[in-house]
Amino acid sequence: MITNTAFTTRLRTLALTGITATGIAAAAVTLMPTNAHAADMTKAPTRAVTSTSGNHGTTGNLDGWIKQALGIMKAKGIPGSYDGLKRNIMRESGGNPSAQNNWDVNAQKGTPSKGLLQVIDPTFNAYHVSGTAQSVTDPVANITAAANYAAHRYGSIDNVNSAY
Repeated sequence: MITNTAFTTRLRTLALTGITATGIAAAAVTLMPTNAHAADMTKAPTRAVTSTSGNHGTTGNLDGWIKQALGIMKAKGIPGSYDGLKRNIMRESGGNPSAQNNWDVNAQKGTPSKGLLQVIDPTFNAYHVSGTAQSVTDPVANITAAANYAAHRYGSIDNVNSAY
């Protein structure tokens, strides 16, 4: 049986060993619970945002948005898995549906990448999936449009392992 103190120590050790990796790992240090909160921690916090995807509107979190998108993708014949979506989302936006890239070549041309899967407006418009919101930053619409694009370009979002 692991005690609260041992659990907290282990979390801090994991966070400190990852601090040299990336900004996400460095940010984890500030998210580590105090001893009083360690026992209550069951999952990392996610930001609640209202999704307005057609009749699928819900207040949710990353897990919910991915599951909702997978249901739409299945109905529309768009391939992809939970793991493939989550892996790409975490790499592209860290799970932030409001993320926007203002520094890459797309941004320099006036079309910054936006949302969970960092989609530019022209790509979103071309690969938008009917039944989802007409907003590139809507979590479910962003996921389904990106997965639709990836299916056409790479066969599936599961085949994407870097910026696409």
